[in-house]
Amino acid sequence: MTTHTTGHFTYADWQETALDEAEGGAKLARAVVTNAFSGGIEAPRTSCQYAITYRSDKTGVCCGYELLTGTLDGRAGSFVVVQHGSWGEDAAVHCTFEVVPGSGTGELTGLTGSGTFTAGQGITEIPYSFDYAL
Repeated sequence: MTTHTTGHFTYADWQETALDEAEGGAKLARAVVTNAFSGGIEAPRTSCQYAITYRSDKTGVCCGYELLTGTLDGRAGSFVVVQHGSWGEDAAVHCTFEVVPGSGTGELTGLTGSGTFTAGQGITEIPYSFDYAL
């Protein structure tokens, strides 16, 4: 049985480092990020790392892993999600994420699921949607 939950998250910290750049082309970067989730997922301080490619046309893609520790609809534990995102010239990041199999701990052992979020430019509270099974 799949359960649907929603909520918001905010960026508590974003530390980005440029890695390399092709002449007239793409730029590579990495970001170490701390988020705070509320709603169905309550995780006050997550740990996240992104690999980012900025294209010369102001679009880009990213992927990353995030460790969430807290509660999911009242069940305590932790889990890891893998994220894949992209953005266009409007700078809105469209992202999908999926629970890494076997990463759930505590009451979240055996967790599976996937979700989405869209982070628009200037938005500080980003809504997410998450469908999961335990």
